[in-house]
Amino acid sequence: MKAELITIGDEILIGQIVNTNSVFLAKVLNNIGIEIAQITSISDESTAITEALDASSKRAELVILTGGLGPTKDDLTKHTLCSYFNDTLLENKEVLAHIEEIFKKYVTTPINDQNRQQALLPSKAKILKNQHGTASGMWFEREGQVVISLPGVPFEMKALMTHEVIPALKGHFSRPFIIHKTVLTYGLGESAIAQRIEDWEDALPQDIKLAYLPNLGRVRLRLSGKGQQEAKLEQRIDSEIEKLLPLIKDIFVGYEDASSFEEQIQTQFINQQKTLAVAESCTGGEIAARLTKIPGASAYFKGGAVVYHTQSKSKVLGVSEALIQKHSVVSQEVAEAMAVQVRNKFGASLGLATTGNAGPTKGDSDAEVGTVWIAIATEDKVFSEQFLFGQHRQRVVGKAVNKALELIFKEIVI
Repeated sequence: MKAELITIGDEILIGQIVNTNSVFLAKVLNNIGIEIAQITSISDESTAITEALDASSKRAELVILTGGLGPTKDDLTKHTLCSYFNDTLLENKEVLAHIEEIFKKYVTTPINDQNRQQALLPSKAKILKNQHGTASGMWFEREGQVVISLPGVPFEMKALMTHEVIPALKGHFSRPFIIHKTVLTYGLGESAIAQRIEDWEDALPQDIKLAYLPNLGRVRLRLSGKGQQEAKLEQRIDSEIEKLLPLIKDIFVGYEDASSFEEQIQTQFINQQKTLAVAESCTGGEIAARLTKIPGASAYFKGGAVVYHTQSKSKVLGVSEALIQKHSVVSQEVAEAMAVQVRNKFGASLGLATTGNAGPTKGDSDAEVGTVWIAIATEDKVFSEQFLFGQHRQRVVGKAVNKALELIFKEIVI
């Protein structure tokens, strides 16, 4: 079966916010065997909402709208849906009591008539109680199609989907199983991988699809299949992955399952009872940010230093000024000294360091823009690699971060 997602809000259309709701919705729906036929973003206008619903009826059995359920005059979704389904608004006393309770407990300003009017809900709709806010979700049915309206606030929408919508959809629709399995690779480009695995890809069964998902130095290979027998489908996809792995063993770093690459790094460090410290120049703290966004990172991540200015490499880390003057700030010698010093400063098992020219100008080094040195220091060795990541500043930084994570993962695993 197919679904369509409709996000409502001028703030999305003018680029004021990012539409993260659709990403979440697509993922959780796909997990229960519902394919997304289309994602549409529209303005807060009754005509736009009505036209989008009319169009969706031709291509989807399920439509989920997000946004436009607030208490202000520009929130038109509820009234438009009421008109669309030839319904009338009635006060829901349970919802009203819930809204009043929220204001009593959590809101300092007095409740007003606009807030109370959020308890006016379509009489024909199944009401989905919003435990975390004042805008209720609504479930409509007509001619075999289900239309669900949810608040646009992400954490409210996610809670409603998890606790109300997904269980109801499982009982309402007969769905196939959709399985995705994603292999993570680092260090080889999309076209080079495609050439290497061409024969394997050409031999894939017709109902198992391969997608290449490149992103700044790493490529995800996603195998997807759909069928009525979950165990059999999963077994067939696993069989194809077993054939793939020998072809990419030098660039394979794991699977994208419930855990991210950063989580896999964390797991390896903790299991081996090792710790990490990082010294970042051109990456400006991005490596530390990626690692510490994972809960529990303090179990292995000792700390980091953003030594962006040349002098800070000496004053903060203690890298020799003479070494910097002799070899330049973007050099193998300086990168390795940074890794050794940050490891010693924080008392970590491993030290990781980056230094480079992200551009657009060369700064304090004659190294070409895009040049990055990444170094790792352990108890018994220190080593580094030089990379050329191109001319675009953001791309250089992104590739450097990904490559640094790849190197530290390979070091801790091997």
